[in-house]
Amino acid sequence: MQYIKDTLKDKTILITGGAGFIGSNLAFYFQKNHPYAKVVVLDSFRSGETLSNGNLRSFGHFKNLIGFSGEVISGDINDKDLLLDLETNYKFDYIFHEAAISDTTALEQDLMIKTNVNAYKDLLNLAVRHNANMIYASSAATYGNAESPQKVGREAPQNVYGFSKLSMDNLSREYMQSANITIVGLRYFNVYGPREYFKNTTASMVLQFGHQILAGKNPKLFQNSDKILRDFIYIEDIIQANVKAMVTKKSGIYNVGTAKARSFQDIVDTLQKELETDLKCEYITNPFVGSYQFHTEAEISSTKDALGYEPRYELEDGIKSYVSEIRRTYEEEVK
Repeated sequence: MQYIKDTLKDKTILITGGAGFIGSNLAFYFQKNHPYAKVVVLDSFRSGETLSNGNLRSFGHFKNLIGFSGEVISGDINDKDLLLDLETNYKFDYIFHEAAISDTTALEQDLMIKTNVNAYKDLLNLAVRHNANMIYASSAATYGNAESPQKVGREAPQNVYGFSKLSMDNLSREYMQSANITIVGLRYFNVYGPREYFKNTTASMVLQFGHQILAGKNPKLFQNSDKILRDFIYIEDIIQANVKAMVTKKSGIYNVGTAKARSFQDIVDTLQKELETDLKCEYITNPFVGSYQFHTEAEISSTKDALGYEPRYELEDGIKSYVSEIRRTYEEEVK
């Protein structure tokens, strides 16, 4: 898919978090569609370092970049010397900022704010000095339990991750008033698709249910899963929004979803159809009642108006496109 003409010849693009799920998909999009652009991937990559909840601090993985021929830098966006090196030795035209502590269950408030908010300000300053347009990952977590459809301006974050993303949005608005660059924040809803496997337990339920089914296990759903609804968005529509954001002249914060809420039961039923299985679902008590989103649905009219964005993948389309990769990761990584 090619959303813009090849006007990126000799342009330099920085993708932070480029070995992660969304960042790596962006890297390959540009490599395929704009081979004469210089793409620089920055990622801290994974180590043995974990958060207090036991999850990895970084999900970046080299396997997400196998086949990528651009420049790869291992580094932490909290490293001031690294940022100075980037500012001094490169001249970026576009920055796609995907790097973050993205675990919504993380308890380290200090690390979350330092990484997601303070380091982002440093990157914004770099973007201003390079005259580079900034496209960054915000999140639907900014809405917390806000009523559906979720709309920009009605935020109520329930965890430090959502708070940090809202803080990024507020900071961005300050810069939009004076900076001579375009700044676009994209609030991703529930994203699924290829290259998410290395997110481990934070990967989408599409992938997790798919692997359960391929293992011959009965899918385990919370009770009343047909009434637990989310705005699930396929990675190709996320890439579409990012690419369109790089050419818009309208700075702003925009939702990126499908504007359609679908159930976890829909996911399992669609997967079973595509995988040609008929396993019996098991229904368990939901232990998160009281701290759980039961309905998310992006309000995307402003996204359509400002970016020309139009979601192209229904849940069934996305899963159908994804299922071969679900099989591959199961055969090569799980079994």
